[in-house]
Amino acid sequence: MTDLFAPLTLRPGVVARNRVWLAPLTNMQSHPDGRCSDEELRFLARRAEGGFGLIETCAAHVAQDGKAWAGELGVHDDAMLPGLTRLASRLREAGTLSMVQLFHGGLRASQAVSGTGTFGPSAWSETGLDPAREASEADLARTLDAFEAAALRCAKAGFDAVELHGAHGYLLSQFLSTTYNLRNDAWGGSLPNRARLLLEVTRRVRRAAPELALCVRVSPEDFGQARGLDLDESLEVARGLEAEGIDVLHVSLWRAERPSTKRPDQHPTTLFRAALSDRVKLVVAGGLGTRAQAEAQLALGADAVALGRAAIANPDWPALVQRGEAPRVPPLTEDELLARDLAPGFVAYMRRWPGFVV
Repeated sequence: MTDLFAPLTLRPGVVARNRVWLAPLTNMQSHPDGRCSDEELRFLARRAEGGFGLIETCAAHVAQDGKAWAGELGVHDDAMLPGLTRLASRLREAGTLSMVQLFHGGLRASQAVSGTGTFGPSAWSETGLDPAREASEADLARTLDAFEAAALRCAKAGFDAVELHGAHGYLLSQFLSTTYNLRNDAWGGSLPNRARLLLEVTRRVRRAAPELALCVRVSPEDFGQARGLDLDESLEVARGLEAEGIDVLHVSLWRAERPSTKRPDQHPTTLFRAALSDRVKLVVAGGLGTRAQAEAQLALGADAVALGRAAIANPDWPALVQRGEAPRVPPLTEDELLARDLAPGFVAYMRRWPGFVV
């Protein structure tokens, strides 16, 4: 079986020191305008110093109209470059790879924080969301330009990689969905049409920033905000993404130890590994907290794992488990989380997760 602490090459010249990633985590620590704050830098740098092989930022909006919550990191404007450059430099000093997750909220963007209207694949109304209109051709053209420009900023800032957030029911995932995408034009209906936006963003980012490792995160089936997704369609999308030149596919499972919903006798990790060539690296996330759980995913075919809540509780998780020690399991007190470099606003956000904060 692959060693969890063996190096992993994402593309020539982009090598992670091990196979343990920090997953993209909503933390609400950025400045109101999207600039990277000292608090966000400290949180990420602490995990880099703790031994993670790749540090991924939270979802970072590529356009103001895609901003979904307060304190969200921005990559939508050149004014973000000084903070992004400082972050990339700090992570490199700690010996880790750095990745920015490029994101647009679509239907789940918030007018209260964006100051703009909301659009999605189709007009949408739902309790808890702002009413949204159907995206026009001009909206989609502007969004494609925004993803491309954001990737160029990340390259200029010195990051090693970018990830397109095609999971969790946000814009790129919404277009894949038969629930959210009710269009009957070239952006809706058949799977090729519904996958068009994600594939075109992938193509534009690959062409614009060829030096960056390119990752795409997907939700394989329905869970939470991700709706209208079919496992077999998700596998077909994965093959299409490989054809567009991605280096990494990031499969967000939420509960990685469970089998597929559609095929209870099979595991998604094994299915996605079989759908891709060895050139594309496969990283899996979903409630992983122990070394045994992480290694089980490698045994199923993953090349790396991404840790979320376990990394919040254990900023030095890789170093800890390499020494043979057991990671801390929540709940944690507010003081313990502050000592792990969570800002007060991040601690308040973690109270939304049952059983995490005392």
